[in-house]
Amino acid sequence: MIALAGSWPAGMPSMVEPYSAVDVIRAKRDKHELSNGQIDWVIDAYVRGVVADEQMAALAMAILLNGMTDAEIVRWTAAMIDSGERMDFSMLARPTVDKHSTGGVGDKITLPLVPVVAACGAAVPQLSGRGLGHTGGTLDKMESIPGWRASLSNAEMLAVLTETGGVICAAGDGLAPADKKLYALRDVTGTVEAIPLIASSIMSKKIAEGAGGLVLDVKTGGGAFMSDPAMARRLAETMVRLGNDAGVRTRALITAMDVPLGFAVGNALEVAESVEVLAGGGPADVIELTITLAREMLDLAGITGKDPADTLRDGSAMDVWNAMVAAQGGDPHAPLPVAKEHFVIRADQTGVLTRLDALPVGIAAWRLGAGRARKEDPVSPGAGILLHAKPGDEIAAGAPIMTLFTDESARFALAQEALVDAVAIGPVGSVVDRLPLVIERINEESRG
Repeated sequence: MIALAGSWPAGMPSMVEPYSAVDVIRAKRDKHELSNGQIDWVIDAYVRGVVADEQMAALAMAILLNGMTDAEIVRWTAAMIDSGERMDFSMLARPTVDKHSTGGVGDKITLPLVPVVAACGAAVPQLSGRGLGHTGGTLDKMESIPGWRASLSNAEMLAVLTETGGVICAAGDGLAPADKKLYALRDVTGTVEAIPLIASSIMSKKIAEGAGGLVLDVKTGGGAFMSDPAMARRLAETMVRLGNDAGVRTRALITAMDVPLGFAVGNALEVAESVEVLAGGGPADVIELTITLAREMLDLAGITGKDPADTLRDGSAMDVWNAMVAAQGGDPHAPLPVAKEHFVIRADQTGVLTRLDALPVGIAAWRLGAGRARKEDPVSPGAGILLHAKPGDEIAAGAPIMTLFTDESARFALAQEALVDAVAIGPVGSVVDRLPLVIERINEESRG
């Protein structure tokens, strides 16, 4: 018999872990349902550093390949929420409602939508992110406004909400920190596409954010993260279920991303187009989607008798926008950044524009400097693309189809390479087949 004595070795945990990472990985690898205890532990242990990145990467791949049951996804999302703080807006006099988009090319809808909904009497706490790859980030767009500041403390965020009714800012580090760590890992391990992990990533942040209602804009089409409509529907249904089960009134719209939204793609260009919408003009598709989402948000907030379209006509949404920008240090009347160089792509024949694919346009804008390949990369605020026509429009030979903007002319060649097959022109009279802007509406009653 050997007697053990002495203190616990330095650097070793002073507690016995109730589960083993390898056992959890094996369970999901072998297509078993993880227990609540296993899920709670693995998320907590990953945040604490007990579960290593390579172990969580293996588990994420097993989830991608074998999926999760509804019960597992609910518990996984709850564990992600419990890894950090929850925000509380119960002291506000207004009902709170939020919107989340899965992202796309030219998707600047958040910018006009927040002031429109706020002008109707709701409080809109919009915690946003930065762009990566071909989809733009709301914070990158807003930061093209001189002086505007993305990072706010919780107290500052509440003050802006109280003063203006809307806020667009970065999520704090305390909100679902497990998601921040896992998101970065998924990005480099080929597991981004796992629907359980996408749904829990989005919804853990949105539920922790504390709004009473949530409208999801799930994009589908060539320029969307979920290009397959059936996959987009699965994701929408999963997120709607997660939100409602957590007590957040949630619904989703599945919307088209086969063609860029509006005519502007790029940070300052999209801000300018958003301000045009707030001034009562702007592209028809941006206006339509803004008003459609606003009506859904107001319905969830229980606000009746307000037509969000009126806020664009009477200037009240613009007033809220100016107040929101100023409250975060920005000058809403300052000139926006303009790129140093531009290049015009023209039609090589007369006819009807029959195709304008969103994905290559997004990639071209990214290559011009509007996006980033890594999270730490800078963006060029004036870079991007202005479209001069959309599918269905007649166009004359030599007329401009799009103008490319960049600060470095050497970027034009790579951007043009991305656009080689993006555009097609058919004979005059050609019929163009496009996805409807709003494809489907998903709420708790329409699931199944």
